Amino acid sequence: MALNVEKFDVGVENQLGLIRSATESNADEAIEALKAGKVIAVPTDTLYGFACDACSSKAVNRIYDIKGRKHTSPLAICVGDVSDIEHFAVTDHLPHGLLNSLLPGPVTIVLGRGESSILEKSLNPGLDSIGVRVPDSDFIRIIARGSRSALALTSANLSGQPSSVSIKDFKNLWEHCICIRRWCATSRSCRIDSC
Repeated sequence: MALNVEKFDVGVENQLGLIRSATESNADEAIEALKAGKVIAVPTDTLYGFACDACSSKAVNRIYDIKGRKHTSPLAICVGDVSDIEHFAVTDHLPHGLLNSLLPGPVTIVLGRGESSILEKSLNPGLDSIGVRVPDSDFIRIIARGSRSALALTSANLSGQPSSVSIKDFKNLWEHCICIRRWCATSRSCRIDSC
């Protein structure tokens, strides 16, 4: 999917006080918000998403509420590194090197949760599987590592609506996020206008 870098109205950004560039220097604020159980909006390697701590019932329920999504509709998780997946899903049945050959990238791997998974039980209730991503985005991987958890990750839109490839696509939902990261033109992790 080809995405264009957008120029964002600086006046709106300053007025809201929520929107920051998705750069390593701005990662600490996003990490603290995640650790506090808040929902943030972030760019991934494909589009904008809402993210929260996948081990916090309050945060997971908040994402479902923001999106108007049924709790029976699954959410994926995102981790910072392929080696982190084993803390949240069963990987021992996979051929050696398979995950490293697919990830990071725009791929969701569906795996069994396993009994030792530390994911919040309200995340995908009734399902024994979980979709796992390691996006090819430096920023989201930095905040996943910094949060020391998996992030519940879903597109930044109302359930059933088109996915957001621009920060303006989900402007009607900004008020529900503690912070919004926007893509910037200066780094690979910030290819688009992101949160």
